[in-house]
Amino acid sequence: MLLPLFVQAQFRLTGTVTQSGTNKPLPGASIRIQNQGKSTQTDASGSYAFRNLPAGNYTLSVSYLGFSAMQKTITLNADESLSFELAAAAFLADEVIVRSTRATERSATTFKNISSAEIEANNFGQDLPFILNNTPGVVVTSDAGGGVGYTGIRIRGSDATRVNVTLNGIPYNDSESQGTFWVNMPDFASSVDNIQIQRGVGTSTNGAGAFGGSLNIQTAGTSIDPYAEVNNTYGSFNTLKNTVKLGTGLINNKWSFDGRLSRIKSDGFIDRAASDLKSYFMSGGYQGEKDLLRINVFGGSEQTYQAWNGIPESRLKGDAQGMQDYIARNYLSEADAANLLNSGNRTYNPFTYKDQTDNYWQNHYQLLYARQLTDKLTFNGALHYTDGRGYYEEYKADQKFKNYGLADVILGGDTTTRTNLVRRRWLDNNFYGLTYNLNYQANSKLSLTLGGAYNEYDGKHFGEITWAQFASNGQLGDHYYDNTGKKQDFNIFAKANFNATEQLSLFADLQYRNLNYQVNGTEKNLNVLDINDKLNFFNPKVGASYFLNAQSNFYASFSVANKEPNRDDYVNATANLYPLSERLYNTEAGYRFKNEQLQAGINIYHMQYKDQLVLTGKINDVGESIRQNVDDSYRLGVEVDASYTISPKFMLNANAALSKNKIRNYIDYLYEYDDNGDISNIITTNYRNTDISFSPAAVAFAELAYAPVKGFAVALQNKYVSKQFMDNTQDDTRKLDAYFVSNIRAGYTFSAWGVKKVNLSLLANNIFDKQYESNGYTYSSLYQGVRTTENFYFPQAGTNFLLSLNLKF
Repeated sequence: MLLPLFVQAQFRLTGTVTQSGTNKPLPGASIRIQNQGKSTQTDASGSYAFRNLPAGNYTLSVSYLGFSAMQKTITLNADESLSFELAAAAFLADEVIVRSTRATERSATTFKNISSAEIEANNFGQDLPFILNNTPGVVVTSDAGGGVGYTGIRIRGSDATRVNVTLNGIPYNDSESQGTFWVNMPDFASSVDNIQIQRGVGTSTNGAGAFGGSLNIQTAGTSIDPYAEVNNTYGSFNTLKNTVKLGTGLINNKWSFDGRLSRIKSDGFIDRAASDLKSYFMSGGYQGEKDLLRINVFGGSEQTYQAWNGIPESRLKGDAQGMQDYIARNYLSEADAANLLNSGNRTYNPFTYKDQTDNYWQNHYQLLYARQLTDKLTFNGALHYTDGRGYYEEYKADQKFKNYGLADVILGGDTTTRTNLVRRRWLDNNFYGLTYNLNYQANSKLSLTLGGAYNEYDGKHFGEITWAQFASNGQLGDHYYDNTGKKQDFNIFAKANFNATEQLSLFADLQYRNLNYQVNGTEKNLNVLDINDKLNFFNPKVGASYFLNAQSNFYASFSVANKEPNRDDYVNATANLYPLSERLYNTEAGYRFKNEQLQAGINIYHMQYKDQLVLTGKINDVGESIRQNVDDSYRLGVEVDASYTISPKFMLNANAALSKNKIRNYIDYLYEYDDNGDISNIITTNYRNTDISFSPAAVAFAELAYAPVKGFAVALQNKYVSKQFMDNTQDDTRKLDAYFVSNIRAGYTFSAWGVKKVNLSLLANNIFDKQYESNGYTYSSLYQGVRTTENFYFPQAGTNFLLSLNLKF
């Protein structure tokens, strides 16, 4: 109601996109009106149309894979026709590297493309999950509360271990834990060209199975012109980001070299949750008429003060008696008790030891090659190697010598069985392998893809004591535990896309995956490990798309995915009883519409799990929580995603995900302890149709963008996440409350002082200072018939700001 309405003449712009010299239509070519937020695609005859355009000057850009892009400017004061003839590219385009694992407009798959412009506009130095926070069904969290340091992402309620991530088609998920640790690649977004998010199973890809979604990331490709950039951000919690980027552009129309250096520092919202992050990215490429060769070398180092224990509920709520009870239950020292009682309600960090840090270094090496073998056949492959090494250090009080393989100490005739100490737990790993794809375009109706990968992981886990109050018989540098993890991962897949008619497209996607996982040695609790599991998976997918016209289509698909347990599932299993692998039956159906003003889609999904692994309250013989298979669980939901250009100055973006996420039959375990701290009884409770933990029933986002003058835009962003339960009992005393958070993003771009592009941007987060928690955990126990539940939360920052100045030369 507040939007101004203008009565003015509206015109129509139409045309065709064809191949130069042959006049062959190019269906699916992208046409974009620059600086207007309007785009469309050509239909089967190569035609396009923009309607209801006011009079004025417009610049249209047209792109199509394998062809050189083209721009034309037109003055519109009546209905006009503007056609394009694209020439075959003089070199192979970078997009061929990821084409085999990407979904397209004709795919019966639920996906969202994030362009380089969107990534750049939202990149203020926060980790990549926060840049993706505005996409459907996504919930993000930050241990430090401000988006820098350890961050997490969930898609459709599935955590990072169930979200497959690839970088140029190469797996990024950790082979053992299956998680993704963005803190190891700070400011990686500054080297990303585009991202495709596939929700659900998606298309066949490399690496761990996708149970909630896939992030298919393509790094920046060739820049035609040389460039230099300096990007700087400063904001709340002394957050500082400095980035320098350089590129040669194309040298002799064949060679290019690009580089980036970044540094990010932040004190964090949570006490002492500081981050010191550094990263680099280097790329060199050769592009010929039929060949593309690219070498990427990138990596990072991080030192992050630990904030991963969260805040107990009593401290969060300022409950004085509750804190005293917490101190007594957990035998806190006088110093730790004072820290708890005197910290802020929302910023408390239980760690006070000065070197309570996580430290990690990681380097990636990628050799990417693609070749146009014939007019119809394209090959691309990659060799990759990643090495990572790091540790987290922690102070531990009153530790038993025997838990570290050490002898008790005799002092003055008295036997001392415990000591204060500082320990480091190390991970030293190597990950390497190859990926490949053959893409065959038989004709305008049929395309085939044969692809796969073979990867190996070799990881060492060990612990050291770097200081002890009483040294016992240990020596500096000794390992008190040592084990190795080895994993071989092979997959092969075949895809077929068949355009049965101009309206109907069919696809089939078949994948076979073979795994061999071994763990040997002693783990951190000094238990001997001898794990050897071999798994074979078959993952079929079929689907169809039906086009009503060039602007709209229906699609439906059915997929099966299988996923192996993670390292902890094997290591913490009771008496080497390996958990079962998980299986997912995924059905998706939806409708998409796209014209020059409106892009919208609605998707309905059903994800039926067999043997999903969840926490049940059960613990192993050393008291660690273990996941167990539940026979029958599901996710059922609907997702809506839309973008509407209201006028040349106003744009509305919105999405919503509504879901029902249930375990049909769930058994919860509660342990009762006696005066000696031993388990005296186990109480089980049956729950039927209970909610899956961390699966909000509603996630919604809305953004109103306003561009009053050239170069300036401001957007109001709103995000809503409904309540989430922290375990699978659907108990309101163990939940995260719903939250509604509003941000403002503003940017002004201009040229001055001989600088090609100056951009000044502001991100104001949580402008209404909402107090909310986006993550947490819980556990319960019984003593003398009284139940005690410990809830821990990860509060997110209140109102905070990030201001950036970016210069492009």
